[in-house]
Amino acid sequence: MPADLPPHRAAAAVGDLGRAVDFQHAFARRKAPRVVAVPGGFAVLDDRFPGSYDDNKLIVGPGPEASGGAALEPSGGAAALGASGAAPEAASRLLRAADEVLEGRDHRLVCVDDDRLGTALAPAFAAAGYEQEINLIMAFHGEFPPGLPGLPEAERLSLAELLPVVRRDWRATLPQAPEEAIDRLARRVEVRLHGADAVSFWGVRAPDGEIAARADLYVHGGVAQIESVFTGEQHRGMGYARALMTALLAQAAEAELIFLVADASDWPKDFYAKLGFVELGRTHAFLRT
Repeated sequence: MPADLPPHRAAAAVGDLGRAVDFQHAFARRKAPRVVAVPGGFAVLDDRFPGSYDDNKLIVGPGPEASGGAALEPSGGAAALGASGAAPEAASRLLRAADEVLEGRDHRLVCVDDDRLGTALAPAFAAAGYEQEINLIMAFHGEFPPGLPGLPEAERLSLAELLPVVRRDWRATLPQAPEEAIDRLARRVEVRLHGADAVSFWGVRAPDGEIAARADLYVHGGVAQIESVFTGEQHRGMGYARALMTALLAQAAEAELIFLVADASDWPKDFYAKLGFVELGRTHAFLRT
């Protein structure tokens, strides 16, 4: 979390960060066919999509409130890790849990939704052959932008309209993949409909009618998440993503909190910052394939 926030903003940001993390945990639980308790959190599993990282992973929270009562440390959660030097043992428990719960999968993914805890665990995960990704949870604190003249408005897409677009994008990304694999990757979007009270898919079309940019919007309990923002490479730099985000913010305007997750090492985080999103906190993902 940025250190230069005034005290009242910092306190509000801590509360918003907790709500965003709770939202993500609840979303993952609701859409998962199977949920299994693990040290410090839980795992979500979907045997229909065994190769899907998002649908087969371990999720660890910052403490009992975020992890269903099973903190890595009996008291203090992440804070106790830093004070007691218990990170190696905590990492060992999580590594064993990942191997057990994700047995039969070709990947191991452990998401740690607490910055201090993730930082403490990183050396042990690196030694075990895991790659680390740091993500930013960003909340919208700006003024709602006006529509952009000259660009088409965003439209809500049905699942039937979205699936061919997702298949097209995966085919462009993985040109050598078999058709069955592309279809499984695309059809994962179907399970997202179970994650929140309101799940919708949105797109902006290029002049030829092709979907140039697309994203998901999840709304539940006064919180809204913008997710899976994607612009085709040939359509980038033309304003389609900005038009899409403008429309999504308008759709979510009544929410008490609007947030998204951005890769800390990639350029979209700067684009979101220009739109009025600010960093609330950082999470860590450890992946071995």
